[in-house]
Amino acid sequence: MRRWLTNGFRLMGVLIATLVAAGCAQRPVVPAAGAVPDPGWSESRAQPRREQRRQLVAHAERMLGHPYRYGGESPQLGFDCSGLVYFSHRQLGIEVPRTTRDQRRRSRAVPLQALQPGDLVFFDLSDTKTRHVGIYIGGGRFIHAPTSGKRVSVSSLDNPYWRRHLAGAGSFL
Repeated sequence: MRRWLTNGFRLMGVLIATLVAAGCAQRPVVPAAGAVPDPGWSESRAQPRREQRRQLVAHAERMLGHPYRYGGESPQLGFDCSGLVYFSHRQLGIEVPRTTRDQRRRSRAVPLQALQPGDLVFFDLSDTKTRHVGIYIGGGRFIHAPTSGKRVSVSSLDNPYWRRHLAGAGSFL
């Protein structure tokens, strides 16, 4: 019995020491709401993101002229609109959902006034469901795989058809 008590006290001592040490451990620093990050830090993080955006647009531009193919997601088979987005992101090691609907649901929403190259533009073509997606390349233009019989091409958001159906924007970058 005496041995059990001694071991019990030892175990209790180790447990208390562990809890005290854990309580003194450094906690991650969480910036206060509204805090402005150090400009050097934010710039260092923004640079790789700008490069990712540039590379994403470059990958999509290399697919210009490839044929539309429903369900397609490769240069060999052709592309549908969400397949082009899926393929272009995968070239950068970024996993995105395969369907337009899921791409819209899972992307980070972007205000249309704040579009940057590499963002996604979503279109509602028939009813309230998102049916089409393209990759914004700047200057009010986007790359997309339009429809059967067409090829991956660049279109303008100023085109009355696309402007009328523009439903929102998002990003995985």
